[in-house]
Amino acid sequence: MEDQKKESQTHQEISRRSFVGGIAAAAGMMIVPRHVLGGPGYQAPSDKLNIATVGVGGMGKSNTAACAKENIVALCDVDDTLGAPVYKIYPNAKTYKDFRVMLERQKDIDAVIVATPDHAHAVVAMAAMQLGKHVYVQKPLTRTLYEARLLTEAARKYKVVTQMGNQGHSGEGVRLIEEWINDGAIGKVREVHCWTNRPIWPQGMPRPNEYPAVPDGLDWDLWIGPSPMREFHSAYHPFSWRSWFDFGAGALGDMACHVMDACYSVLKLGYPTDVAAYIAYQVVARQRPDGKTSNVRLEYRDSYPMASVIHYNFPARGKMPPVKLHWYDGGLLPERPQELETDRRLPESGTIFVGDKGKLMCETYSESPRLIPEARMKAYKLPKKTIPRVERANHEQNWIDGCKGKTKPVSNFDYSGPFTETVLLGNLAVLYPGRKLQWDGPNLKVTNFAAANDFVKPKFRDGWAI
Repeated sequence: MEDQKKESQTHQEISRRSFVGGIAAAAGMMIVPRHVLGGPGYQAPSDKLNIATVGVGGMGKSNTAACAKENIVALCDVDDTLGAPVYKIYPNAKTYKDFRVMLERQKDIDAVIVATPDHAHAVVAMAAMQLGKHVYVQKPLTRTLYEARLLTEAARKYKVVTQMGNQGHSGEGVRLIEEWINDGAIGKVREVHCWTNRPIWPQGMPRPNEYPAVPDGLDWDLWIGPSPMREFHSAYHPFSWRSWFDFGAGALGDMACHVMDACYSVLKLGYPTDVAAYIAYQVVARQRPDGKTSNVRLEYRDSYPMASVIHYNFPARGKMPPVKLHWYDGGLLPERPQELETDRRLPESGTIFVGDKGKLMCETYSESPRLIPEARMKAYKLPKKTIPRVERANHEQNWIDGCKGKTKPVSNFDYSGPFTETVLLGNLAVLYPGRKLQWDGPNLKVTNFAAANDFVKPKFRDGWAI
């Protein structure tokens, strides 16, 4: 494609370091989105946003489709094979491999969808926000705690409209749960159990030691982005990147921004005081020098564990009591509630709220909330619906409406940034299984084990720091 031919030349001209500095300078030179130029509430004559998507081969495809009534003006993916089917859907959109080239060259973009692997979320979103672009960023907002804090602060600084892609936060379920708990349906909540069937990809394994050729059409250097360089392998791309510390956020990062959303928002949890993780190891039989065999526990620091249980403690908040939150993944489950009927199974992912007067359960995206047992649900007099609803529970449209000045997106970074920090704190604990980490949320640091702070902030590859 002509755009990508020109891009290959531009890619050689723009160093990573000069680009990052350049966009910051550009922001200072008053490159402002069109809605700001027209004043509050201004909309383009077409009443449509010009939207670009970075990372179209996965969730970006569905995010873009949900915004297709707007103007899809640019599409970007480092992998031509993954990008090509989506490019055909939007023939009028310009196509790119390098998001930096896209932002440098195409000045008509109002808003950017970021749907890359986790490790690139922060650098793409920051570059877009520094140019005054609104951003929709897939969950988890970032791979690391430090990056989540940076994006939250940047959204305020550049006054852009933001949304994290935890679509359940626009749904009916989370609002019903809040209304019922506020109504006293289960009393004061002091304990919560959250679980997922993830990972559904391999984890708890060593780094591959074979190096196949990089597939045609894939720019591996761009895919690596801010993370440390390593050789290509299909264990990283296109799907299993979530299992590696350098690229993803594991089962917790993949699903907790959905599963933990109701308890975090409804109970106004904020920052925990401490966290501790316990993980599953692979055990294999190894032959000893004397010819006998013994079992050996394999531990890998490059890949997330096969399964984990993570315990968070949250302090009292106003009239709300302290809360213990327990996370389970890799097939591990909480103890089955006695109140749950024998013919009912726990869902593959879900949450149980434990109150002084009863229990409430919901599924992955806060959907299907119900008091248990069913008899309790049938007897409960539902309170009036008092919390504003998101029209059609459409998460992307909620963001678009925010970009047009109609509303404030429900999972904007003021909410989803601190939420992501809390989620990712569990991954920090996974690095030190069995050790309770005391957490100072406002200052983003562990207070009782200094070594853990080395992993709060990522080590960016040269030229990619934000």
